[in-house]
Amino acid sequence: MAEIQRRLQALSEDYTKLQKDLQDTVTSRQKLEAQMQENLGVQNEFEKLKDGETIYKLIGPVLLKQDRTDAESTVKGRLEFIEKEISRLEGHIKETQAKMEKKKTEIIQVQTSAQAAAGAGPQAVKGRA
Repeated sequence: MAEIQRRLQALSEDYTKLQKDLQDTVTSRQKLEAQMQENLGVQNEFEKLKDGETIYKLIGPVLLKQDRTDAESTVKGRLEFIEKEISRLEGHIKETQAKMEKKKTEIIQVQTSAQAAAGAGPQAVKGRA
């Protein structure tokens, strides 16, 4: 019975680690979503600009003049990177959820076998009496 308890404890700890990993990954994905919305907003602002209007980039406490094509390509590159990262994280989320489901099934199986073993023990004693 002690072996089953140790096994259940180890499975439970693994499941908890997977939950934390999932939570951290979801948090990272949410941050990327916020960054993506911000960059989409910047991209929309670029579309509203008229030819010849000046674009400034904030670097630390200083505003520096920036070429429109450079600014647009930078934002486009950021959006592409963010989309790839979101896609990667979504894959990781699905993978972690699958691992959690597998661990959950293992825990249930061990609990069921422990209950069956505990139930069989007293009955075997009763049968001899």
